[in-house]
Amino acid sequence: MIKDILDGVLSGRELDFDDAGILLSAKRDDLYPLMHAADTIRRRFCGNKMDMCSLVNAKSGLCTEDCKFCAQASRHKTGCETYPLISVEKMVKAASEAKKIGASNFCIVISGEGPTKEEFKKIKQAIEKINKEVGIKVDCSLGALEKEMIHDLKSLGIDRYNHNLETSETYYKNICTTHSHKNRSDMVGILKDAGLRPCCGGIIGMGEALEDRISLAFLLKKINVNCVPINIFNPIKGTPLEKIEQINPLDAIKTIAVFRLILQKPTIKIAGGREAALRDLQAMAFCAGANGMIIGGYLTTKGRSVKEDLQMAKDLGFEV
Repeated sequence: MIKDILDGVLSGRELDFDDAGILLSAKRDDLYPLMHAADTIRRRFCGNKMDMCSLVNAKSGLCTEDCKFCAQASRHKTGCETYPLISVEKMVKAASEAKKIGASNFCIVISGEGPTKEEFKKIKQAIEKINKEVGIKVDCSLGALEKEMIHDLKSLGIDRYNHNLETSETYYKNICTTHSHKNRSDMVGILKDAGLRPCCGGIIGMGEALEDRISLAFLLKKINVNCVPINIFNPIKGTPLEKIEQINPLDAIKTIAVFRLILQKPTIKIAGGREAALRDLQAMAFCAGANGMIIGGYLTTKGRSVKEDLQMAKDLGFEV
C-alpha cells in the first residue's frame, strides 16, 4: 500500500484522509517503508537544502492568553522568566549570533496577543538595523497584528511570518479559550493577502486524536502555506497539560512522514520539543520528510549544540 501511495503521489495524485489515517496507524514494521516514501517526496519536491532558523525570545512571559501548553501564559505557574521587550541593540546582537551559527533566517518572537505601538516601533527599528548591519533574513512571530503593521513589515522586507494554528479546529477548544481557531486562521489569510508567507504549523502530542493531526495537515494544505513548523509537545510543569505523557518518538516520526505525503512541497521544520521527544532518534525525522529545524535553542527551553545539529545535517547529506 505504501508503494502504491508513493507512486500515486509522484504521479500527481493527492493523498486522501482515509489513506493518511491508515498510514498514521501503521505498525512498526511499516515505519521504514513509510519513511522512505516521505523522504522520496521531500527530495522530489524540495531538493536537498536544510532550512536552518534561529530565534530570539524578545519578550518573555506576561501573556494574558490561556493556551494550556504554554510556559509563557501568565496565569500558569511555570517559573518562566518574564521580561519586557528587549532593546534594539539586543535584537541586533541576537541576529548577528544567528548568522554566525549558520542560520539562514532569524525570527523575532514576542509573547502575548500582539505588540503595543511602542513595542512595534522598536521592533521595526531592530529590523532596519539588522537589514543594514547583519544581512540575515528576518522573520517575525508577534501575535495578531493590525493590517497597517503587517504592511509595515512587508515594506521592511519581511517575507515570512510565523503564526501557528496549533492543532485541529475540533480539538482547539481543549487547548485555548481566550481566542478561537478561526482567529488564528483568519490572521493567516490576512498575512497572505498582504504578500507575506505564513510559517504555519502546530504542536503534536497534546492529547489529540490521530484524526486531529491529519485534519491539521489537510487544513495547512488547503491554505497553501510553504513553511510548516512541527512542534512536539514537551510537558511543562505548571501548565494544565503537565501530566500528559510525552509522545513516543516513532509516533512523532510517523506523523512527520504523513505530513510530508499530504503537504508534499512546503518546508517541514522540526521545532520545539525535538530533542526531548525524539531523543536518540532525531536523525530519523530528517529521513522521514523533514527538511528544516530551529537551531540554537527555543523560547523557554534550550536545544542541543549547534555543532551537533550541523553535523547531523551534513551526515544525512543535506546542503547546509
